[in-house]
Amino acid sequence: MTGIPLKRIILEQGARAFDSCSAILDRLPGLPVSRAETQETAPFAMDKKSLRLISFPGQIFKPCPGTREYICCGYHILHVGTNCPLDCSYCILQAYFNQPSLRVFVNLEERLRELSLILDQHPEKIFRIGTGEFTDSLAMDPIVRWSETLLPFFSKRKNAILELKTKTDNIEGLLRSKYREHIVVSWSLNSPTIVATEEHGAPSLEKRLRAARRCQEEGYVLGFHFDPMIHHPNWEEEYKKTIELMDRYIKPRGIIWISMGSLRFMPNLKGIIRRRHPGTKILDGEFIPGLDGKMRYFKPIRLELFSFMVDILSGWHEDLGLYLCMESDEVWAKSLGWSPGDSRGLSRYLDQRVKDVFP
Repeated sequence: MTGIPLKRIILEQGARAFDSCSAILDRLPGLPVSRAETQETAPFAMDKKSLRLISFPGQIFKPCPGTREYICCGYHILHVGTNCPLDCSYCILQAYFNQPSLRVFVNLEERLRELSLILDQHPEKIFRIGTGEFTDSLAMDPIVRWSETLLPFFSKRKNAILELKTKTDNIEGLLRSKYREHIVVSWSLNSPTIVATEEHGAPSLEKRLRAARRCQEEGYVLGFHFDPMIHHPNWEEEYKKTIELMDRYIKPRGIIWISMGSLRFMPNLKGIIRRRHPGTKILDGEFIPGLDGKMRYFKPIRLELFSFMVDILSGWHEDLGLYLCMESDEVWAKSLGWSPGDSRGLSRYLDQRVKDVFP
C-alpha cells in the first residue's frame, strides 16, 4: 500500500516557511493547492482526500492519556499529524470532526529540538515514544517522509525509543534508512474477519506480516498490538489463524512486546460508527460503562479473550513481552497469571524490555 487518492492540498498559514512543506508539494505535482479557508464539513465527513499542511503551534510531546482507574503503560505520544487515510470502523478519530482532512505538521523537525531538551533533562528515564496515537505511523510516509526525520533523531538517543505503529505495508522509507538502533516497528493485527470487514482500506494480514518479516530481516525490532480485540462469531479460530500467520512469517525472538486490549469506546462514538459504517457488526456485543466512562465488554468476555490469546501466544514463544492495555489488576492476574500492580509497575516492566533489547 503506497497510494493515497488525494484530491487537493491545503496550506495553513506559515506552512510554506518549512522545507518539508516544499518537499511534500514536490512529491505531489499536479494536485491543486489552496490556502486554508473556513472549514465547513458535512456531518460525519472525515475528508480523507485532502492533505492539510500545518505549522503546528501546540504541544507535540505528551503522555498517553491513560486513566487512574486502569493500569497504563507510561507511553508518550509524539504528535506528528492527525487523521489517517485508512477507515477502520472502530477508529476513535471519527469523533474529531472539528479537524477533518489528513493533517501533517510540517514544522516537525524544528519542534524536535524542543523534544531533545526534554530528553536531555531526564537522562535517567527511559522514554517509550510513539507516533501512532492520532494517525498511522507509516500510512502517509511515502508522501510526508516522517521516517527520514525521526529515525536519525531517535537512533542517537540513549534514553528513548521510537515505536512506529501501523496497519500498512509502507516500509520503503524504513528499508532505505541506515538507522535501526532504538527503533521499534509495530503492526496492529486482528482476526482475518475483522481485518476484511472492519479495517477498510488497510492491507491484508499477510501483506502486513510480509512487511514485518522484511523489516525483521533488515535488522528492525518488531512489536505487535492486538487492540482492539473484538468478540465475534468463531473468534477463537479466527485469532488462532492470525497467530499461525505470525508463526509463518516472524521469528518470535525478534519481538520486544505484544499488547492486547479489548474494544472500548466513548458512548458518543457509537452513533458515529452506526452512521459512517452501517454494516458493522462490532457493536453487537454486550457492553457496560467502564470506570473510565468508556463502553467495554463485560469482564468475563474480556477475560475469555485475553486468556485465550495468552495461552496460544505463550505456546508459540515463552518470552514475547505480553501486556494488557488499560485493564485492571484483577483482569491482569486472572488472564496473564501475574500483574504489574499499577501503572508504575507496568512502566518498569516495559522499560526493562527496552534495556534488554537495546542495551
